[in-house]
Amino acid sequence: MAAKILPVAKLVTKVTVAGGALYVAYDTGLLGGSEEGSEVLSKAKAAIPLAVDEWMKYFGFELPAPPKIEFSPTELWNSGVRRSISALSVAPTRVCDYTSQGIQYVKNLSK
Repeated sequence: MAAKILPVAKLVTKVTVAGGALYVAYDTGLLGGSEEGSEVLSKAKAAIPLAVDEWMKYFGFELPAPPKIEFSPTELWNSGVRRSISALSVAPTRVCDYTSQGIQYVKNLSK
């Protein structure tokens, strides 16, 4: 009996956690517009270090200082997205070019 209930309990737990995370994200405004998202992000940037410090004092751990990032991860992300989209947009043309080059190469080999 327990062997049949365990997978159902695991599924219910996973669905509950995922649903709760989605509800919290929607309720805080993360799924809204960019202004709402940036507001929530600034609130999180202010609240998370304080919460981490409090938990570290409670458990007696000490974390190393976070590394300083000298570049903008968002700019790198955006440039990667731009490159990917650019590569996808020229892909059909490049495939045709490479195919014609390959056919020409095979014709030259068969002469």
